[in-house]
Amino acid sequence: MNASPHTARRSQHASTQRGGRTVPAIARLLVVAAAILCLATLWLLHRAITTPETVDLAATEWNLVLVNKDHALPFGFSVDTVEMPGGERVDARIADSLSALLEDAETAGFHPFIRSGFRTREQQEEILDQRIEEYEAEGYPSSAARGEALSWVAEPGTSEHELGLAVDINDAYGDDGLYDWLRDNAPAYGFIQRYPPDKSDITHISHEPWHYRYVGTKAAAIIYRNNLTLEEYLAQTP
Repeated sequence: MNASPHTARRSQHASTQRGGRTVPAIARLLVVAAAILCLATLWLLHRAITTPETVDLAATEWNLVLVNKDHALPFGFSVDTVEMPGGERVDARIADSLSALLEDAETAGFHPFIRSGFRTREQQEEILDQRIEEYEAEGYPSSAARGEALSWVAEPGTSEHELGLAVDINDAYGDDGLYDWLRDNAPAYGFIQRYPPDKSDITHISHEPWHYRYVGTKAAAIIYRNNLTLEEYLAQTP
């Protein structure tokens, strides 16, 4: 006896169900898989673009090592430090120049002290995490809080403080005049204002009038005279 068309369709449907998922379901799975693969590829490309290059310390003079969001210190980096008055530590090679700078700032009528000097990578991580938490407490979403924090605090491994060549100098009595004095006089001791007010698009760090970096007197004089950042100086130096 021949089956009716209705019976045949039901038999075909049952066969499809018994054989596994329907064709539309398989198509949906393929679309989802393709989307996941696409996202994974984009993530890998993002990591490749945003992951900083590891600094080759052997290829650069110690006082001109560039550390920023695109150039990270290698894991295990270490430096010989000495303790300065007040308890902060710096690279031993800049201690005499820094002491002379602070002494002459005192002679000029200010009360300078080192608020922050050398930091370990772990200390840098703690500072960044704390700043992120502060922004989150103000209502920023996590990603936005991290973005705001990174405009002030460098990613661990990309902070000059980990070099031991950078110091944050403030006045014990809050005299902002010290910042102007440092800007104009620090180059004579080998230090530059690392993050000037009109160069954030290059340094990717907001203006910090207290942050000074040792580069040596020769480089400092050129950088100051030509209103350069360290990035610009290195880019034009053979």
